[in-house]
Amino acid sequence: MTEVLIRSTRQALAAALAAALCLAAPAAWAQAAGGTRTAPRTADYIVAVVNQELVTASELEQRLARVRDSATRAGAKLPPPAELRAQVLDALIDERVQITHARENGARVDEAELDRAVANVAVQNQVTMAQLRQRLAADGVDYGRFRNNIRDQIMVERIREREVQGRIRVTDAEIDALLDKQRAQAGAAIEYNIAQILVTVPEGATDTVVAERRARLDAALARVRAGEAFEAVAREVSEDANRAQGGVIGMRPADRLPDVFVAHVRSLKAGEVATTPLRTGAGFHALKVVDRREAGAFSVTQTRARHILLRTSAQLSQDAAIGRLSDFKRQIVARSKTFEQLARENSEDGSAAQGGDLGWAYPGQFVPEFEETMNALPLGGVSDPVVSRFGVHLIQVLERRQVSLDAKQQREQARNVLREQKFEPAYAEWLRDLRARAYIERREPPT
Repeated sequence: MTEVLIRSTRQALAAALAAALCLAAPAAWAQAAGGTRTAPRTADYIVAVVNQELVTASELEQRLARVRDSATRAGAKLPPPAELRAQVLDALIDERVQITHARENGARVDEAELDRAVANVAVQNQVTMAQLRQRLAADGVDYGRFRNNIRDQIMVERIREREVQGRIRVTDAEIDALLDKQRAQAGAAIEYNIAQILVTVPEGATDTVVAERRARLDAALARVRAGEAFEAVAREVSEDANRAQGGVIGMRPADRLPDVFVAHVRSLKAGEVATTPLRTGAGFHALKVVDRREAGAFSVTQTRARHILLRTSAQLSQDAAIGRLSDFKRQIVARSKTFEQLARENSEDGSAAQGGDLGWAYPGQFVPEFEETMNALPLGGVSDPVVSRFGVHLIQVLERRQVSLDAKQQREQARNVLREQKFEPAYAEWLRDLRARAYIERREPPT
């Protein structure tokens, strides 16, 4: 299953800050490769201690400089300097808390996936793997530590998804409410085949006549409850034009049925009889739903797509990932390489082995920004780079098909929508809990 998931505002900020760290110059290699265990340099000092990890002033200043540079290029407005510094330090502390938690909980990363991530660092910096090792060694950075730092970043993503998703609870009542809302919005898209037993009431009838007519319908309903076929009782008792057909009206859209009928049977399943009579100007009605069909409300378009995912990190900035994927798109359009080939060689997702194929997906299965781009593509079309929670994607649509959802699939789709809606608050709560359990000490500059 792909890891294209919903993106939270807090994570978007953290991702943007991380993306601003780019290995643009040799001096940055030691800082990026050393990760959370970089020791303070001369004239440097510690601004925060998180569990056993240090955040140094030099690291904070480098991150601030890159955030400012990124904002300048994007034309974005930044908060006042003191507020920005506090936000960036807070983001660095969040990173340390999550990394230490991931290590302690034994999250694992496949070696092949780690190899691809390291190779992407080399490609971004336009060096070979041999040159990458040489540059790291020249800056005094151990290659094993460099790999472990990248491994930490991937582990954090995985444990974050596992634990945050585990906090989300969706009740049957919430699913029912969402489905009812979708059905109401669909309106005439729902079709009903209704059968009725009608006992008419003459205009201006006395209370005695009304009571006698009601009693007649109650007796008919009692026979149905006792086991007689609704249609058989309708043929004998009903006074409507469809009595010869057992009172069956036939399949009709909801907007071609009386509103009072639709309201009376909306909660009924196929084969169920309304427990109480319905009174209208014509008389008393007993209604049965012979069949119901969600003609348009739960007929959906499935899409089969594939993607290439590049994860943004301290080693691969968002801008660099966008640049690489833009180059991939040029190669695909020029037919010098296929999408499938590039996905197998470069994608940092579990779908890489399948050429990036994500299989058939229902609406709402992917993060909104990913899905919106995918839905706008023609068959065979290749998107521009798309930023999501896990990095930057290149998307290609392979096939589309129209399918009707059965009751179980409707509920599962509703459950997925509700889980996505609850993800952001669950993530914020998870991070607060991690910070509450962590040892965090902020330090003032030395005098």
